Amino acid sequence: MTSVAGAVLAGGASSRMGRPKAFIEVGGQTLLDRAVAALSDARANPIVVVGGDRRAVEAAGHRFVPDEHPGEGPLGGIISALGAADTELVVVLACDLLEASPLAVTRLIAALGTADVAVPVVDGHAQWLHAVWRRSAERTLRTAFDRGERAPRRALNGLVDVEVFGGSPSWYADADTPTDLPPGVL
Repeated sequence: MTSVAGAVLAGGASSRMGRPKAFIEVGGQTLLDRAVAALSDARANPIVVVGGDRRAVEAAGHRFVPDEHPGEGPLGGIISALGAADTELVVVLACDLLEASPLAVTRLIAALGTADVAVPVVDGHAQWLHAVWRRSAERTLRTAFDRGERAPRRALNGLVDVEVFGGSPSWYADADTPTDLPPGVL
């Protein structure tokens, strides 16, 4: 069986939300805890949180990994996650998923095959902050980052990606602004 780690990206500025997204509670659970639970239920191990408020992350009982490139966008967080892993595969989720699902995670892992990254596609848009990566992709991503690239979709440079369709769109819904949150939250 292939070893799979999990990583939750929590290093964004949350400027449109107005407060750290990772610690917003929905249904009695923080968004960070929801993402970690989805990874855990999908049997990812270990699970780390990349970036964000180290004290708050550790106080919540999670393993913290610094974002090597804070403020530089999600590609830096993905690189940090891959660099911290000692497993063949790393599932990377954003911390602001409203309904993070272990089924979505296991579907991605199953779809990866021999590709370098499996990414879900919802309404024609690849969800790069909900993907499974081979750790071996790190070098290619770092090279693209060093050349100035910050978007994961433009950093593939020859990596093989597989697009995964189907499943519930709610698995990939995120909260960027307060209006994205369920009524009564905030």
